[in-house]
Amino acid sequence: MFCRQLNFKTFLCQSTRQRSAVSVRHFHSTQHARQLFVKSPQSNLPSINNAMLTYIHQNNSCKALNVFKTHLQCNYPDSIDEDVVAVALKACCGHPKVGEHLHGFAVSSGFILYRSVMNSLMNMYCKSRLFDRALDIFRNLDDPDVVSYNTILSGFQNGEDALSFACQMNFCGVVFDPVTFSTVLSCCLGDKGFLFGCQLHCMIQKSGFHNEIFVGNAMITMYSRWGHVVEAERVFDEMPFKDLVSWNAIVSGYSQEGSYGSEAIWAFCEMLRQGMKFDRVSLIGAISACGYETNLEIGRLLHGLSIKAGCGTLVSVCNVLMSTYAKCEMNEDAKLVFQGMLERDVVSWTTMISLFEEDAPALFHEMRVDGVYPNHVTFVGLLHAITIRNLVAEGQMIHGLCAKTGFMSESNVSNSFVNVYAKFELMRDSMKVFEELHHKETVSWNALISGYAQNGLSQEALEAFFAAIKETQPDEYTFGSVLSAIGAAEAISLRHGQRCHSHLLKLGLNTNLITSSALLDMYAKRGSLDESRGVFGEMTQKGQVAWTAIISAHARHGDYDSVMDMFKEMEKEGIAPDCITILSVLTACSRKGMVDMGRQIFDSSIKDQIIEPSPEIYSCMVDMLGRAGRLKEAEELAQQIPGGPGLSALQSLLGACKIHGEVEMGQKIASSLLEMEPKESGSYVLMSNLYAVKGDWEKVARIRRQMRDKGVRKEIGFSWVDVGNIDGSLYMHRFSSDDMSHPRIQEIYKMAEWLGLELKFLETDRGKTSMFSTDLNREDCFELRMLES
Repeated sequence: MFCRQLNFKTFLCQSTRQRSAVSVRHFHSTQHARQLFVKSPQSNLPSINNAMLTYIHQNNSCKALNVFKTHLQCNYPDSIDEDVVAVALKACCGHPKVGEHLHGFAVSSGFILYRSVMNSLMNMYCKSRLFDRALDIFRNLDDPDVVSYNTILSGFQNGEDALSFACQMNFCGVVFDPVTFSTVLSCCLGDKGFLFGCQLHCMIQKSGFHNEIFVGNAMITMYSRWGHVVEAERVFDEMPFKDLVSWNAIVSGYSQEGSYGSEAIWAFCEMLRQGMKFDRVSLIGAISACGYETNLEIGRLLHGLSIKAGCGTLVSVCNVLMSTYAKCEMNEDAKLVFQGMLERDVVSWTTMISLFEEDAPALFHEMRVDGVYPNHVTFVGLLHAITIRNLVAEGQMIHGLCAKTGFMSESNVSNSFVNVYAKFELMRDSMKVFEELHHKETVSWNALISGYAQNGLSQEALEAFFAAIKETQPDEYTFGSVLSAIGAAEAISLRHGQRCHSHLLKLGLNTNLITSSALLDMYAKRGSLDESRGVFGEMTQKGQVAWTAIISAHARHGDYDSVMDMFKEMEKEGIAPDCITILSVLTACSRKGMVDMGRQIFDSSIKDQIIEPSPEIYSCMVDMLGRAGRLKEAEELAQQIPGGPGLSALQSLLGACKIHGEVEMGQKIASSLLEMEPKESGSYVLMSNLYAVKGDWEKVARIRRQMRDKGVRKEIGFSWVDVGNIDGSLYMHRFSSDDMSHPRIQEIYKMAEWLGLELKFLETDRGKTSMFSTDLNREDCFELRMLES
């Protein structure tokens, strides 16, 4: 009989010392029971099981196994049965080496023939992550019961495999019990899994297990996981009995959905009213809901409740408290919670780095000193803070750290670096990071395209877009960036904007607020007023961006009446204007000469605190007053600009002086301009034109000499024309006065001359005053033809 005794010396001695001490309250009873068991010459089986189970419930598996070992060493092998071996195997969960010894003992002793022992062996291997061994045992079972199936079912790591096994169980005629249902419900992941879960719900109703608490809890969790809060609520309400897990499941379900924050708070309060004791899971759900609802008052009450309950220093509770205070814009309170934490994990530090961006590098250093290892979310928050403060050197250091620690393989970290370098105006570095990506997803392309667009590299942005649509499905942010690039680039053909518009229609993104606003803005900036109106009319939601874009489009065309009508309509809709809206309206007033109306809008905007006037708005007002001849008023307003008048305001005022021949004021303004920007050609040209209007050619010549001496050259004005290349060229043809660069210039001149003659004939035939001179010179013909192409 001694052959049944297993030598446990090699696997019990080391681990026993590592276990935590048993609490004082339980120590006397368990130790006393063990002493009685050891001293008793005829220990019975229930006492063995009870002793081991007591230690297992105390998470002290080593002492449970010691009981089994001691019993074997005291020469009582005959009193061991399959139940004792099954309990001993239960104590081996998480200790596969010990479990393998017991497995061998069960084989040599014959206990392996018992189904309960085999089920315990499968459970031990499943919980030790040795699922293949558990599956081998299951396949050797002659008559597996529902416990055998449930044990294997709980061991699957892949949800789809678990659901397939459940279908096999059903096909084999295995009757599901509550454990089966709750296990399978926890594996219902993905869209197919959710549909499977709904079918399980029907089976549960038919089998009568809907009244089982843990089955109901599993259904609430399953529905909540997929955002079907109403169904989860219905299951909860229909449960005849509810335990703490039930309440936690519904509170967490409400909280996770976000829009059910008030219901989560109500459920937590109702739970307390019914006398149910809460735990940290309940608190986390309720506090998180306060964050979504930005309910600071209830959040503070729950904070106090957590302190009274002894949960106020738990890491998980403190983390959600910090998040809630942050969402309520109470960053200092979040900081106090952080400072009061006894222990901090990566979530705690990451939250602080995200909240206090000015101290982000220092906090990151403290985090590393504290021995907390960062995760990918930490680096994303840190990079955002570094970008805002334009800390180029720090960004490059973090790049090096991420490369060393392997975080560059995380897509959100590498995508952040593409964006960071673009914000630093280091597009070569941004492109290098992008090229090193193993998998270029839509977010990666978006970061690159928006980086090009933000840096004024519209050509590269468009080329990147064409490359992106070959590899991935573009989203609204992709189109938003490329349309912004097309709108800002006069050299890119509008046909590519129209091509993007067609692509949007095919994907069904034309009604999306982001894409429709970007499309409207693109057409508006490129002067396509009819298409701008069409996009605006099709928009289901017209926000501030849309109204501003359409008003700006009409302002560029000098359509004062339409601008004012739309501005009034915007106010009726309750949409508050921003600085750009007001600037567009003032521009329209300036071009129409409606000075009093412009002044009224400007004054009311400041008085009603609608906007904080920008330098551009002041410059527009200066230009408006100057054009109207109210130069003194314009000069006074320019002096009111915060930080002093800038280049734009002074040039507007100098231009007005030229129009109205105010030489004295013009000279004073010109001196300020030349002192501010000595290399800016516009100031010299304006002053030269002012003297030319007055006939002071000597001063005109002197200014021209100053420009030559200082190396200041007048910027050449260019025009663009879409020549309609059949190869779909990215660019329009650019030309300037006296331009002879086009390869078909001779044909262009001949066609322009012919068109000029035709127009002259038509005008003469109608008896109208001709718009063209009798002799069109080659330059006029050239410009005319290019505009007509």
